[in-house]
Amino acid sequence: MPITPVKTLVAEAKEQIETLPQTEVETLLASGEIVLIDIRDIRELKRDGRIPGAIHAPRGMLEFWIDPESPYHKPDFATDKKLVLFCASAWRSALAVKNLQDIGVENIAEMADGFSAWKSRGAAVETD
Repeated sequence: MPITPVKTLVAEAKEQIETLPQTEVETLLASGEIVLIDIRDIRELKRDGRIPGAIHAPRGMLEFWIDPESPYHKPDFATDKKLVLFCASAWRSALAVKNLQDIGVENIAEMADGFSAWKSRGAAVETD
């Protein structure tokens, strides 16, 4: 049996998750109403920059960092604020949000279009 194409997985995930427009994410981040989480690889952050105020949580550690029972739990995830994930182009973030919803995480969304679109439209970016 062939594997399900990633485009299909992403499309199915996006039907089941909340996606916030970038301008809304900017407003919510500025007002402190969300925790913005960058799930890109550290090499992407060093190469392309980062969104000021976003917390870096590599995709491979999300479940470990969000689970309060995990020895790797991070306090940034123990919040009543909405968690808003993003990656470069909103593919990994869609799959990550769907997976976190499936394990019981509530009050979670992804940022539309990802970091590439954020940077392209001239929104704030920090570089090393």
